[in-house]
Amino acid sequence: MIEIDDVAVEFGGNRILDGVTTTIEDGQFVGLVGPNGAGKTTLLRTIHGVLTPDRGEVRLDGDPVAALSSKVTSRRVAVVPQDTSLSFDFPVEEVVAMGRHPYRSRFGGVLSGGDGAAGGVGSDGSHSQSPGEANAGIADSERVAAAMERTEVAHLADRSVAAVSGGERQRVLLARALAQDTPALLLDEPTASLDINHQVRTLELVRELVDEDGKTVVAAIHDLNLASHYCDELRLLAGGGIRASGDPGTVLSEEHLEAAFDTRAVVSSHPVTGSTYVTALPDRPSEREGRVHVVGGGGTVSRLLYVLSAAGYEVSVGALNEGDSDLETARTLGLDVVTEEPFAPVGEAARRAVESRVREADVAVLADVEVGAGNLANLRAAREADSVVVVEERPFAERNYAGSEAAALYRELCERGRVVGPDDLLAAVGESVAETDGVPAPESE
Repeated sequence: MIEIDDVAVEFGGNRILDGVTTTIEDGQFVGLVGPNGAGKTTLLRTIHGVLTPDRGEVRLDGDPVAALSSKVTSRRVAVVPQDTSLSFDFPVEEVVAMGRHPYRSRFGGVLSGGDGAAGGVGSDGSHSQSPGEANAGIADSERVAAAMERTEVAHLADRSVAAVSGGERQRVLLARALAQDTPALLLDEPTASLDINHQVRTLELVRELVDEDGKTVVAAIHDLNLASHYCDELRLLAGGGIRASGDPGTVLSEEHLEAAFDTRAVVSSHPVTGSTYVTALPDRPSEREGRVHVVGGGGTVSRLLYVLSAAGYEVSVGALNEGDSDLETARTLGLDVVTEEPFAPVGEAARRAVESRVREADVAVLADVEVGAGNLANLRAAREADSVVVVEERPFAERNYAGSEAAALYRELCERGRVVGPDDLLAAVGESVAETDGVPAPESE
């Protein structure tokens, strides 16, 4: 669908893109990731033909963009910009209807090509008018209504676009792009103005457009974890070129991230979604002091172990059953582990060992683990901790198979400690260790 061949773009003597070559296949969702200033927006604008490269060529369906008229290009690719500000004050429905502009003639009539009717083709590749223009106009209104419904902005139809929130305006512009009815979409930071709920809903919709409608999507995405979860492939831009290309697991390696972003990161698998998950680390791990005991199992703590170990803490974990993937991770990292036989409940000896390590630790971390009769002893042991951090990604009621005692223990640990998401783990552990030691908490990213 989209071929980018040796593209170079320069602004004010600065080479933003230099020798970028890649191909986006039909029906793919490809994310552009990279540090600020890496050229993600520049590449999107070059694909759309707004920027003419100083060298190289972009082709849409085999045709050079430079040889296509703006209307023909706009029938192949629709754009959702990062900047949601608009210089006019029109009702939302009229803004969405602007997506039909590429299918209208210069005299205001509807071009039949926008609705699949027969018609002549002009020298610029545009379709001439046909007797079916009235029906095409009806189809236009249906497309606009469907786009607004799909992006959940239909209730804003009569409101001024200047009177809606930034997040709503982002969805209005996405609706305009859908009304444009192109085989490809270019999205520049489509979740930048949205809260986490609407970020997920927006990317779920984009994923649906790819899977169900066969759209080809190229999106610049700032959040690496959202990009990893939703995109088929990624292109990592840095230093004017594509540093890595392929599936998220291949592109988002620790080596690639350190080279592109000049920062340390831990890459692991998300315990709930299974997608590649990136956690940035502080710059000076040697300054980290403190002992942390982690309670989890069933694949819920591997990522936490990587993060805490890489941040410089002395980490112990358990009790874990032989065969647990978390145990394999702990042994790979060379951590102190309390183990139990495969599929066996936590026995008395293991419970005492866990209690001993919890008492020795500055802070105990309770992961988002499922709790049953077999590992309830781990929660009981966590009560011995001077300080507790509870990592919660799912409501405890959804993973409690040990009844009221487990619920009471969990509630007690939450009330005594800090309840955080996985991204806030390092900050919470740092604060807890500092309080235990009576020293200022180290800075965390």
